[in-house]
Amino acid sequence: MERLNGIITDINDFIWGVPLVVAVFFCGILLTIRLRFVQVRKLGKALKFIVKNEDTGSGNISSFAALCTALSATVGTGNIVGVATAIGTGGPGALFWMEVAAFFGMATKYAEGLLAVKYRVKNENGDYIGGPFYYIENGLGSKWKWLAKLFAVFGLLAGLMGIGTITQINGITSAANNFFDKDASNTVSLFGRDYTITTIAAGLIVTVFVALIVIGGIKRIAKVSEFVVPAMIFVYVACCLVIIFGHITEVPDAIATIIRSAFGFRQSAGGFAGYAVIKACMSKGVERGIFSNEAGLGSAPIASAAARTNEPARQGLVTMTGTFIDTIIVCTMTGLAIVIGGSYNKGLEGVDITIDAFSYGLPVSDKTAAFIIMVCLSFFAFTTILGWNYYSECCLSYLTGSNKKASAVFRWLYVAAVFIGPYLTIEAVWSLSGVFNGLMAFPNVIALIALSGVVTAETKSYLKRLKEGKAES
Repeated sequence: MERLNGIITDINDFIWGVPLVVAVFFCGILLTIRLRFVQVRKLGKALKFIVKNEDTGSGNISSFAALCTALSATVGTGNIVGVATAIGTGGPGALFWMEVAAFFGMATKYAEGLLAVKYRVKNENGDYIGGPFYYIENGLGSKWKWLAKLFAVFGLLAGLMGIGTITQINGITSAANNFFDKDASNTVSLFGRDYTITTIAAGLIVTVFVALIVIGGIKRIAKVSEFVVPAMIFVYVACCLVIIFGHITEVPDAIATIIRSAFGFRQSAGGFAGYAVIKACMSKGVERGIFSNEAGLGSAPIASAAARTNEPARQGLVTMTGTFIDTIIVCTMTGLAIVIGGSYNKGLEGVDITIDAFSYGLPVSDKTAAFIIMVCLSFFAFTTILGWNYYSECCLSYLTGSNKKASAVFRWLYVAAVFIGPYLTIEAVWSLSGVFNGLMAFPNVIALIALSGVVTAETKSYLKRLKEGKAES
C-alpha cells in the first residue's frame, strides 16, 4: 500500500508541476487582461446578480440555484482540510498563492460560465445541459470532439474516484473521529485494518443520505443546495470572524508571516533552497486553491449551463462570484485562523490543523471546537458530494448520448464510492484527487484560451446593451 501511495503521489506531483501551474496562471492572466479586469470592475454587479434572478429566461433552475449548486461542489473539504494541508506542507505562503490563483481564477470562472450558457444544448427531455465538453465541441468545432471526450472522461473519474466522493467522505469521517473517538478506543477489523466504529457509522449514514438525494437528479440537488449552502457558509465565516477579531493584534504578524513564506525571504540567502521553498508554496497553494474553488477545472460551468437565463455574460458574472466566496472569503479566513494559532507548525495533519486553530482561537473548549469543525465539515463535504454527482453524471451523459440506463447504474456506483471512501488513507485520497483534478484542467484550459476572443466579444456586446438598457440587469 505504501508503494502504491508513493506512485500516486509522484504522478500527482508531476501533473501539478510547472507546466500546469503556468497554464492555469496564463489562462487567468490572459482572460483578466482581455476582459479588462472584469473581476474588479463588475464584482459589485455580479454580487447583485446573485440574488436578482432574471424575470425571463430559458433554463432548468434559477441563476441563484445554479450558483448554489456550483458552490455546493466547491465549498467543501478544500476550505477546511485543503487549506490546512496546503499550509501544513507548503508553509503559510501557500495561502498567498491560493489568493493569487483565485484572483485570476475569477476571470477564468467568468469565461467558463459565459461559454457554458452560450454553447449549451437542450436534450430530449427538454433540459438544458452544457459544460466544457459542449463548448469545446461546438465552440472549437467537431474536429476537437476528442478533446471534449477526454475532458468528460477525466471529469467522470474525478467525481467518481476523487474530489466528488472519496476526499469528501474521508473528511467527514476524520472529523467525526476527532470528536467522538479521538483515541480510537472502539475499533473493528475490516479489510485487514482496524477502523473505529465512528468511521463505519458516519460512513453508512452519509451514504444513505447521499443515495436518497442523488437519485432525484439536478432539481433535488439544487433544492437542497439553495437551503444548506448559504446557511453553512454563514456559520463557518462567523466562527472565523470571531477568531480573527478576537486576536486582531496578531493579524498583522500573521499576514507578514504569509508574505515572507510566499517569497521565501528567510531562505533567500540559501539560493536553491529559497527557490525550493517558493516552488513548494506556489505548487501547493495553486493546487489546493484550484481544488477548493475549481477555477479552470471546468466543473462549475456544468451547473451554470442549467441556469434560467438568456444572457451568457450575465451568468458568467454570477459564476465568478463562486471563486470570490470560496477562496477570497472562506479560504482566507481559514488560513488566517491557522497561521494566527501557529497550528501548521505543530506536526499535525489534515483536519487536525484546523481543529487546533479553532481550539486556539475560539473562546470555547477543545471539544466544542472539534464539534464545530465536525458539523461544518460534514455539511460542506456532503453538499460537495451532491454537486459532483451532477457534474460527473453530465460527463457520463455526454459520453453515452444521455443513456438513462447508464446514468441509473452510475448513480449507484457513485453511492458505492462514497461507501468505500472512509477506508482509504488520507495521503492516497488527496493525491488521487489531485491527479484527476489536474487531468481535467488541461483540456478545459486549452479551450478557454482558444475561445478567449469569443468571451471578449460576448462581454463587450452584453455590457454595451446593459448600458443602453437593452439587456436585463
